[in-house]
Amino acid sequence: MNIISPMAYVDPSAKMGDNNIIGPFCYIDGNTVMGDNNRLYNSVTIHTGARIGSNNEFFPGASISTKPQDLKFKGEETTCEIGDNNSIRETVTISRGTASKGKTVVGSNNLFMENVHIAHDCELGSGLIIGNSTKLGGEVVIDDNAIISATVLCHQFCRIGGYVMIQGGCRFSQDIPPYIIAGKEPTRYYGINVIGLRRRGFDNETIEMIHDTYRTIYANGIIKDGIQEARAKYPGSKEVEYICSFIETSKRGIIR
Repeated sequence: MNIISPMAYVDPSAKMGDNNIIGPFCYIDGNTVMGDNNRLYNSVTIHTGARIGSNNEFFPGASISTKPQDLKFKGEETTCEIGDNNSIRETVTISRGTASKGKTVVGSNNLFMENVHIAHDCELGSGLIIGNSTKLGGEVVIDDNAIISATVLCHQFCRIGGYVMIQGGCRFSQDIPPYIIAGKEPTRYYGINVIGLRRRGFDNETIEMIHDTYRTIYANGIIKDGIQEARAKYPGSKEVEYICSFIETSKRGIIR
């Protein structure tokens, strides 16, 4: 049974699972779907197009599946898809998609701290931590297990690799490859995220291999040659292949 405050509004066409708690002054629009065991504290807004999984918590002022802040948006029917076990803190805003991709996607087991903005058509993985007041432009892609500190500004169309740590206050318009620390001003490569990798179960041999791969790639005058050398050094390594393929497919170029 769902517990819905008499001071909340839930559109009759909204589809809800079981054991959801909807606090006072929440607003749930039509054309929305919600799974089980979600908790909406007071003053949460779920707009049309939301597709929400189970076991999520939404704190006061969160606004989910908002109309995209994109002048090209013409009211087409799009969605905002959110997985399971996410903690979405106060005044977080997540826009739904546009005609470009049709949906904004957020994975599972993420923590989005106060005042984070996730723009239209973003694709976010799982196991992410995104700090207070960080802003993601449209169509940003973030791979699993990235940590982004507070007040980070990420340009539209950027991609952030898995297992990275981005220092607070950074702003960037290029891709950030996996396993690294990005920091300083302008934002650049600042070493391997050793502590983060150890916490995630990477052994010292793998960490050293990742470190050597970046030394090989960044030290080479031509990135393409560095990638070929790294692959030759560590054939069959999924970590090295992830780094190399990430760089090869980057559309905005990588930080250096």
